[in-house]
Amino acid sequence: MPAQKSRRLPPLSGVLVLVMASTGLVVVDLTIVAIGLPLISADVADGASAESVVVTYMVAMGALTQVVGSLSDRWGRRALFLAGIAVFTLASLAATVAPDLLWLNAARVVQGAGAAAIMVNGIPLLSDRYEGEERDLAIGAWGSFATAAGLLAPTLGGVLAETFGWRAVFAVNLPLGVAAWVLAVRVLPRSPGASGAGRTDWLGSLLLMLGLGTATLLMLRPGHAPWSGQETAVLLTACLALAAFLAVQLRVPAPTLELRMFGRPAFSGAMLAVLLSRVLTIGGSVYLVLYFSDGLGRGPTGAGLLMTPIFLAQIVMGMVGSKLIGHWAPGLVIGSGYALKGAGLAALALLITPDTPWWALLVPLLAWGAGGGIAGAPVMAVAVRVTAPERVGMVAGTVATLASLGAGVGTAALGAVFTLHGGHSAQAVTDGARAVLGVSAALAVVAVLTTVTLIGPRRVPRPATRRPAGPPSRRSRRARTGTYSPEGPDSP
Repeated sequence: MPAQKSRRLPPLSGVLVLVMASTGLVVVDLTIVAIGLPLISADVADGASAESVVVTYMVAMGALTQVVGSLSDRWGRRALFLAGIAVFTLASLAATVAPDLLWLNAARVVQGAGAAAIMVNGIPLLSDRYEGEERDLAIGAWGSFATAAGLLAPTLGGVLAETFGWRAVFAVNLPLGVAAWVLAVRVLPRSPGASGAGRTDWLGSLLLMLGLGTATLLMLRPGHAPWSGQETAVLLTACLALAAFLAVQLRVPAPTLELRMFGRPAFSGAMLAVLLSRVLTIGGSVYLVLYFSDGLGRGPTGAGLLMTPIFLAQIVMGMVGSKLIGHWAPGLVIGSGYALKGAGLAALALLITPDTPWWALLVPLLAWGAGGGIAGAPVMAVAVRVTAPERVGMVAGTVATLASLGAGVGTAALGAVFTLHGGHSAQAVTDGARAVLGVSAALAVVAVLTTVTLIGPRRVPRPATRRPAGPPSRRSRRARTGTYSPEGPDSP
């Protein structure tokens, strides 16, 4: 049989379009609402702070992703994905017509629950639809698009809020959500092989939701506020719930999170890379946008447009990164991406001043986006390659959970850095942003060392070529899914 020609892009399919579009909705809603907070505050909060609208969404999503990911493996992808889109769309409608802040926050909690079901099914659906190199490319396209959508959100939010008002940032989800649900009904196959609902780890799920929900809530507290007794109680609750969750996972036959997966260095390296990437990306971008607005004096739309080079480079180079891991050592590819991203962050830290022309920042912004694309997409593919196919939903939940925690940690920790070095004047905002970007560059160096060390070439199997038509044998199934056998060199 002649060798199959290597591809540059994944074959286009309804599943790929559906997963990318739906995930884009979820990621955009993480940050798009922040642009409209002043308008929300003035309209339904009587001028009081409306940050809870962002917090409630992040807490609900962060608390549920791991649980929903594990349920996806047991109950099937299609049903949970359809339910997630329906819940997300209906909650968006409720948010659009919200008469007060309490209603809006309740709608955001429900919206976050739907977002969790959508987000964690992305990787499993692509893993079921594609295989080998095509799977790597599809996951790369999904990851690059999701990250780029998050970076595009400030621009989109600024345009919608300034033109149509704050309700438009929720109303835009309605036609897109309906279209996604109709497409999902048509293209998603019935999920065979689900292990059933009878083995669900309900106690572990409840403990994890409590621990992650309280931890996420705590990370979103204002960095400048003094620590209170109530927050100490929240911290203790989170720690006790997570400790109890880990104890339960070691005892139940079908855990929500299989802890033995972390015995694989490549898997642990990929998960640590996800966490570090979100810390420096979300934290860095928040304070870079603040520099664009308060340091350079740009409006919301202008500040968002200055982020455009990052997400354009992210999309293009994400596909390149997914292609490279088929031929180069994955740790080297991912590490080089983080090195390029760190170089862009360091250059920005050195270049920005209140008088820096926007065009002087283009090359560092492109380096940031290109490095993120090269590193980010292969990380997802590596995590799938070293995991058994029946646990891909669990892996997707772990990725989404760590990404959510990383976003919270990045915002809180880098916010403390900004507060320590910054202030309210243009120069003070610039100084704070420079400090944040410098710390982010240092974290990128840590990510380089981590990935090169843990994601070694012998720890990640190469993607198998497409199998011929006909049912696969047990051995060929293991080969094409790219997972290790129990006797493999990276087994726990």
